[in-house]
Amino acid sequence: MARFSFILVAVLAPVIAPSGFDAQNLAQRLSPPSQNNWFGTDDLGRDIFSRLVHGARITLMIAALVAVIAAPIGLLVGTTAGYLGGWVEQLLMRINDIFLSFPGLILALGFVAALGPGIRNAIIAIALTAWPPIARLARAETLTIRRSDYIAAVRIQGASSFRIITRHIMPMCLPSVIVRITLNMAGIILTAAGLGFLGLGAQPPMPEWGAMLSTGRSHLTGAWWLSAVPGMAILLTSLAFNLLGDGLRDVFDPRSE
Repeated sequence: MARFSFILVAVLAPVIAPSGFDAQNLAQRLSPPSQNNWFGTDDLGRDIFSRLVHGARITLMIAALVAVIAAPIGLLVGTTAGYLGGWVEQLLMRINDIFLSFPGLILALGFVAALGPGIRNAIIAIALTAWPPIARLARAETLTIRRSDYIAAVRIQGASSFRIITRHIMPMCLPSVIVRITLNMAGIILTAAGLGFLGLGAQPPMPEWGAMLSTGRSHLTGAWWLSAVPGMAILLTSLAFNLLGDGLRDVFDPRSE
């Protein structure tokens, strides 16, 4: 359980966060870490610790919603392509290859630039870039599963392709997809932080970690904590999801031990 400590803290932090994360006090602007302000204050005198733990809500919400959107899309596209084959597989996989040919952050930037800045559009943009690896994994799993005897038996009994895909193939691919989307959470968090850093994600005064990094870049020499604290939060949360993904992989595939 020790390996899940970081993710546990990230999930519980918003619950124990102090109030007044957006309260300004210009008399204490750019104060260094102290007993009253554990992580110091920003250029408007706001407590960074309060903003950090409230920002965890935004970051985890983005990661969760992207997973909820991208995982079903990737699973449906991959299983459909793997089971039906033929021109359907060629069409879906070529679309998948087009998405994979662009770096995730660059593609997300293009979608957000077209849709407009904001959390909702950032979630949609990141989800549109997160499903292709899941689809490729689900297709590879399906190519093996569709040759199984129980799939042949179900087909002989007259089950439709839709029923076979949704009731018999998708559940078999689900464990691998869960592991993959968990391991992808670090990339999702980094992409969301990158959009926030560039001003295309969460908008002020929302305490999103990428936006906090953007605020601190103009005070790197005199107030290092403005950038160091949200940067460490992004690092530890990404590490936590990677450790969680490794743990889930051991649970779902004991043979890998």
